[in-house]
Amino acid sequence: MRQQGQLTQWDDAKGYGFISPASGEAKLFVHIKDFGLRAERPLTGEALTYELGQDAQGKRRAVNVRVSKVAVSVRPAHKSLSSLYLIPAFAAFYLTCHLLWPLPAGLWGAYMAMSLATFIVYAGDKRAAFKMQARVPERTLHVLALACGWPGALLAQQLLRHKSAKPAFLRRFWLTVGINVLCFVLLATPLLRQLLSVLQG
Repeated sequence: MRQQGQLTQWDDAKGYGFISPASGEAKLFVHIKDFGLRAERPLTGEALTYELGQDAQGKRRAVNVRVSKVAVSVRPAHKSLSSLYLIPAFAAFYLTCHLLWPLPAGLWGAYMAMSLATFIVYAGDKRAAFKMQARVPERTLHVLALACGWPGALLAQQLLRHKSAKPAFLRRFWLTVGINVLCFVLLATPLLRQLLSVLQG
């Protein structure tokens, strides 16, 4: 399946550069040989279509590259940040629960610490993607999000523009958010006790 992107970096002397996918994902390495036979040299800024391939180390790269006849709009860095409102909304809900049913003192600290750690891991993974180095497994990112780190993951996705355009990843991410919030509601409110009493009665 061919994808669209834009050649945003090119070193003519070395014969390679990087394509920014229109989806906003991490840049892909591309070599001059992947352009096939063409009279002119690649130019920074030109719209391209390509197929996803892998190098000898299994890292993603662009192959079978062609000049696109359609202008490509690469997703801008200032993409919508509307989903970030979920973080203050959850903080307000947490405070409300704490006022009504006092919560363990370290729970908020756990959310803060895990969010910071998750943001740092996302940043490191984005850096590794640009440098074509070993990546953090997606499963690890989901485990961090599930373990109270989803606010940091959400910040990293929106502010760093990392892991914010892959539908399969995002579906699993939002599933971890839903599970974490559900567990919080069950444990921090009388809902679980009420459900248990109904089942027992």
